[in-house]
Amino acid sequence: MEKADIIRLRELGFTDEAIHIATQVIGYFNYINRVADALQVDDESWFDITRDEWFEHKGCDY
Repeated sequence: MEKADIIRLRELGFTDEAIHIATQVIGYFNYINRVADALQVDDESWFDITRDEWFEHKGCDY
C-alpha cells in the first residue's frame, strides 16, 4: 500500500474511518491465517463448500 492507494479509496467514497477499519480487519485476518498455518489448524468441515453452495446457504442470489 502507498499513499496513492489511500487517495483512490477516498475517491471511491471510503472515509478515513472505513479505510482504518478495513486495514485493521485485513491485518487481523492476515495475522490469524499465518498463525493457523504455522500451527497446522485444519479448516472447518463446512469450509470446503463451493461458491454456489455458500451463496445458496446464505440465501444470496448473486
